[in-house]
Amino acid sequence: MPAKNTPTAHHSPDPSFNSESGLATETANTPVKKPWREVWKVYAEAATLRMLLLGFSAGLPLLLVFGTLSFWLREAGIDRTTIGYLSWVGLAYGFKWVWAPLVDRLPIPLLTRWLGRRRSWLLLSQSVIIAALVGMALTDPRLDLQPVIWCALAVAFGSATQDIALDAYRIESADVQRQAALAASYQTGYRLAMIWAGAGALWIAARAEVTGAGAYQQSAWASAYFAMAISMLLGVVTVLLSPEPVARAFKPARNAAEWLQGALVEPFTDFLRRYGKQAILILSLIAIYRISDVVMGIMANPFYVDMGYTKDEVAAVTKIFGVIMTLVGAFLGGALAMRFGVMRVLMLGAVLSAGSNLLFAWLVSRGHDVNALIFVISADNLSSGIASAAFIAYLSSLTNVNYSATQYALFSSMMLLLPKFLAGYSGSYVDSFGYSQFFTATALLGLPVLILVWLASRQKQRQIAKDE
Repeated sequence: MPAKNTPTAHHSPDPSFNSESGLATETANTPVKKPWREVWKVYAEAATLRMLLLGFSAGLPLLLVFGTLSFWLREAGIDRTTIGYLSWVGLAYGFKWVWAPLVDRLPIPLLTRWLGRRRSWLLLSQSVIIAALVGMALTDPRLDLQPVIWCALAVAFGSATQDIALDAYRIESADVQRQAALAASYQTGYRLAMIWAGAGALWIAARAEVTGAGAYQQSAWASAYFAMAISMLLGVVTVLLSPEPVARAFKPARNAAEWLQGALVEPFTDFLRRYGKQAILILSLIAIYRISDVVMGIMANPFYVDMGYTKDEVAAVTKIFGVIMTLVGAFLGGALAMRFGVMRVLMLGAVLSAGSNLLFAWLVSRGHDVNALIFVISADNLSSGIASAAFIAYLSSLTNVNYSATQYALFSSMMLLLPKFLAGYSGSYVDSFGYSQFFTATALLGLPVLILVWLASRQKQRQIAKDE
């Protein structure tokens, strides 16, 4: 992306950008082949590196209320069905579009004047996450599960709010041509943070255990969550040192009804006006694209526990092979999207995501096999990195920069709403049918995704032919 400190899509030198409408006339779905040297060079630019750090801040809270929390709760003796239902705290991500208009337009007293609208909301949400993680560290789920639930909800709410502000910040920080690179950098930071919040938290908890003190030690998990709260300071520092995108001027509202019309109604009607009947296909694709990964993910760590893998084993495999394959997947996905177009990589990512779930079904038959675990985790991280980088670029290409926070929040909320709801029943499904059938079923959930990507690609090609 450009080396300027405060670029926005409104002031982009890219000739494909229409500054009056805030839309790109050539979207990320239209592949413009560039030399590979130019493609890779964008990753060294300052704003791309900044997005790497902010992506880390965005990715850190997720596993701490899902995967890592499920490992903690399972080790504490909480049953799988309860763990599955507790994953519904993630529905906060599915409803973030409700308060996204406030993040998009509402200033925070004093803080916005100091930092600007995007950075002030980022700092506020990060503060909520840190406080809630400390609260989780101070609770013991064996004694009382309710405080853990409330703190997890606060983490999820703060994290969802951070996502709203950060997605808007990313979209407003570069022209449409560089959104795939920004998405790849963001996704790399995001997934590195997930590895730290997953493998890193398990490693810290294992190191904090006292020999001979028993299989479950609450103090060890407290140490891990305190460390995660401290890790969020990386995002805080990045926000304080980052430039604020050039503020967009909104037409002053004469009354509350007019403000609500501009903040709540117009972002959604704008999308429907632009895409018409295509909107149904697009929203359907968004709603189920990540369904295989999300539904399977909540049971991954309970599966490791039940298969006899230790915290050290899971942490070591994820830390080494997960990091490598995450980096390869995210950067490869971004580069392929810039080179060949987003839709082709979306299809590749959908195939790989469903296929990696079948590998987990195969892992069930291997028993306690660390080498098999290495292979499965490596394949899963590679496929997820490719799919996520392409999907983020796709969502960004659909967004009108005049409503970036609200529209992107709608898209990313729809991405999680149905999968998170279904994931709540994952524990009871495993109790009834076993892990092997569960992983196979989640892979089959990916079949409709392939059909929708194919239909969306055909629709896009027809639209390009019509425009020409």
